[in-house]
Amino acid sequence: MKQFKTQLFILVCLLIIGGNQKANAQKTPVDYVNPYMGNISHMLVPTFPMVHLPNSMLRIRPERGSYTESNIHGLQVFTPTHRGGSVFRISPFQGNINGLHPIISSTFDNEQVKPYHYSVYLDQLGVGVEFAPSSQSAIYELSFEGNDESFIVFHSGRGSLNYDGEAISGMQYLGHQTNVYWYLETDEKPIKKGYLSGDKTVFEQNTIENKANIVLGFGTGNKKIKARYGISFISVEQAKRNLQREITDYDLQNLAKKGREIWNNSLGKIMVKGGSEDQKTVFYTSLYRTYERMINISEDGKYWSGADKQIHNDNGEPFYVDDWVWDTYLATHPLRTIIETNMQANILSSYIRMSQQNKEGWMPTFPEVTHDSHRMNGNHGVALFADAANKGIYFDMEAAYEACKRSILEETHAPWTRRPAGEFDQYYKDHGYFPALHEGEKETLDGIHGGEKRQSVAVTLGASYDDYCMAVLAQKLGKNDDYNYFRDRSFNYRNLFNRETSFFHPKDSNGKFIEPFNYKHSGGLGARDYYDENNGWTFRWDVKHNVKDLIDLMGGNDKFCNNLDQLFNEDLGMIKWDFVGLLPDQTGNVGQFSMGNEPSFHIPYLYNYAGRPWETQKRVRTLLDQWFRNDLMGVPGDEDGGGMSAFVVFSAMGFYPVTPGNPTYNIGSPIFSEIEITLENGKTFWVVANNCSRENKYIQSAELNGKPYNKTWFSHNAIMNGGKLVLKMGDKANKQWGVEQSSAPFPLSE
Repeated sequence: MKQFKTQLFILVCLLIIGGNQKANAQKTPVDYVNPYMGNISHMLVPTFPMVHLPNSMLRIRPERGSYTESNIHGLQVFTPTHRGGSVFRISPFQGNINGLHPIISSTFDNEQVKPYHYSVYLDQLGVGVEFAPSSQSAIYELSFEGNDESFIVFHSGRGSLNYDGEAISGMQYLGHQTNVYWYLETDEKPIKKGYLSGDKTVFEQNTIENKANIVLGFGTGNKKIKARYGISFISVEQAKRNLQREITDYDLQNLAKKGREIWNNSLGKIMVKGGSEDQKTVFYTSLYRTYERMINISEDGKYWSGADKQIHNDNGEPFYVDDWVWDTYLATHPLRTIIETNMQANILSSYIRMSQQNKEGWMPTFPEVTHDSHRMNGNHGVALFADAANKGIYFDMEAAYEACKRSILEETHAPWTRRPAGEFDQYYKDHGYFPALHEGEKETLDGIHGGEKRQSVAVTLGASYDDYCMAVLAQKLGKNDDYNYFRDRSFNYRNLFNRETSFFHPKDSNGKFIEPFNYKHSGGLGARDYYDENNGWTFRWDVKHNVKDLIDLMGGNDKFCNNLDQLFNEDLGMIKWDFVGLLPDQTGNVGQFSMGNEPSFHIPYLYNYAGRPWETQKRVRTLLDQWFRNDLMGVPGDEDGGGMSAFVVFSAMGFYPVTPGNPTYNIGSPIFSEIEITLENGKTFWVVANNCSRENKYIQSAELNGKPYNKTWFSHNAIMNGGKLVLKMGDKANKQWGVEQSSAPFPLSE
């Protein structure tokens, strides 16, 4: 009997294991996406559980201030910008509607968010909600449970709505001479129609025009009302056409099914094996976030441009907007050069078109739907073009070059400012660095943002990198004089290097280092007097376009690596809450290293350049384990619409683009045993990590396409030509592999 029970127990266990394996085998990439990952922030802005199709115009999320908030404030219709709120709102209600605010809040329960489907129960209202999106249209399904009268309130914040007996239509003003338009139909005709006015509801027999809100009543009893709608930046008529083109019925489940297939097609361009279920969730959630933007706003061959406030023909090339280049040039755009090559070409074309449409002819840096908001610092749009030029992606290089050149030479480098170059910029041209003020010294220059300050070191380092990118393009175009000019300026970071401390140190207009100085704490809030959101310990490494020269400036490989070690071990220098108050963006701290902000992303890979690739392998794995997790606080800083997530995608695959503009990738330590990347040219690139595990993080040996490989980097062409990188992993560092050929080539000679 005992033997029988033992055998039965074993059989049950095998059945359970087999069932779990079958369930896991049936999971597709989109099933691993957890939109709630990172919804509670460590300090500043969290991620949001976005529902949308890849790079599509229509995006929504639950309308609440934070994940922990108890109420949902109506239902979103359309979120036009990353991290923005909704334009228009839908609010279901049952009972006496008189005196209600047109945006009706409710507690909620049983919320589920998938990239292609949203559902929630508004328990205070007794209404179930389902939602599924297309690209420029969507369907809501509202299930009213009570016996009271059922109403739906449609609201436009800064605009007006109409109802003609068949459909609701209207517009809302976004600012900067930009409107968004809405057209909506319901599957059931209302019994009542009217609008909220003060403490009463005014019901009308005829059409309703130019109201901030419209109320439709559907009678009493349990009922299910479906609404389908289209949105547009062009007109109400175009919103209607967008709806009719994409949705012809009220079948929400079928629309969600189509969305699921679209997401699997996009996320499935990278298939992984091995790793844990949580690691797969982190990976595919990160990949999903890189598809939130830029968004395609072409509508039947036309698009609205915030650059000149005009409607244009797209001439067969989709038009993309909504980007923050300072955040996305490092990894998001480089990722698209691999898995979305055609889209990236269209994005580059969109940037060029925006530069031609704005009156100055400048390349935008933060192109939103409404305008170029030009936040942060630098003109890093040039990095997108230098990177594409060296990767063989076609664009109008001459047009891009001229727009970037005008931006860099004619537009001010002063942070958060879009205006012509001035005295601040002339000083840079004459002296090769941007001058800083001493502590307490009053600002005397025009055009310096009162809160963002000069950021003199960060701006100098960023300008040096942008000049490197300009030199790349000039070299491609055979503009030898420009090439020499920008190549020479790409070394301007040297002008602020303090050889006594091996830090980049601000100088005043007399060429003197600012003293006294603390690289951890000087510079005020966010260190913005001299750096930007991060302190001098972060910007010590911001020479990603010439790491070999930075190594030489610091005195060679050993000193360079010792300085890197010190970065990860250096204390905060003050009580933690004071440090966080001073540098709230510098989150995800490991010593003075910040995993939570973009200027740090390349730093763990710098050991590769100095002959210690095993340190990169260990550090990257550790950072992924420490800071990117399948939980509500699983993102260490502002994710920035794909900016941080792309770092995770690359690093989990085992390589990273340290220098956008240089068509190479540094090898790290993959967390999966096999990564299969399907390319648009029909070829496939694999990364195979034999014996890969949490412990086996160190590369013992490597082969590229069947041949021994001893470099810590490989070319973009190695991916795009198809092939296989095979890594043998182990639990101890092999300090011979990758040591002799550790530096990726710097394409510009001094």
